Amino acid sequence: SEQIDYLSAIEESHYVIAQANAALDEEGRFVDDLVACREAGETMLTAPANVHYMDVAPSQIVSVAASLIPFLEHDDANRALMGANMQRQAVPCLRPEKPVVGTGIERTVAVDSGTTVQALRGGLVDHVDAERVVIRVNDEENVAGEVGVDIYNLIKYTRSNQNTNINQRPIVKRGDRVAKGDVLADGASTDLGELALGQNMLIAFMPWNGY
Repeated sequence: SEQIDYLSAIEESHYVIAQANAALDEEGRFVDDLVACREAGETMLTAPANVHYMDVAPSQIVSVAASLIPFLEHDDANRALMGANMQRQAVPCLRPEKPVVGTGIERTVAVDSGTTVQALRGGLVDHVDAERVVIRVNDEENVAGEVGVDIYNLIKYTRSNQNTNINQRPIVKRGDRVAKGDVLADGASTDLGELALGQNMLIAFMPWNGY
């Protein structure tokens, strides 16, 4: 169905939840007689009639850090654990680069991290400089009696609690049209509104003594 419910970790332990990639027919019913599910932290096969919910995305069963690893299902478990753990230890780059190969949730993670600046209302970018972004709000989104201009002051070269540099950089230019929720400025470890923890590297594979 189209119904979406948000469950906490405790609440979801009371339900039988099918995986997001379970096969469905054209009417949205399960194809297989037995469906891979989880209940109270245990994985099991059960009849479709016993299923209460279905995951939205396959990456839902792993952490945010693990879901940022491309082709996670093909990785050795030890390497995946190291990769997820090392992402938490990343420090912001001076020149962030968004990954060439990603999993698709980089933008969501960057926005949810709170380091970027998002448009509260849609409109036309009226002025941009290094320290602020001014947006003339759309008429239909403006409230009567208000000026109709949103000003976003950016954080410039501020020290964080971890002694790293917090510096927000505008990514829009004058004349751009923005919608509510669009990213206006990058923060630490983001590039064009996407999470950018490291650098893209050009790697060559070549044989060595026949190996």
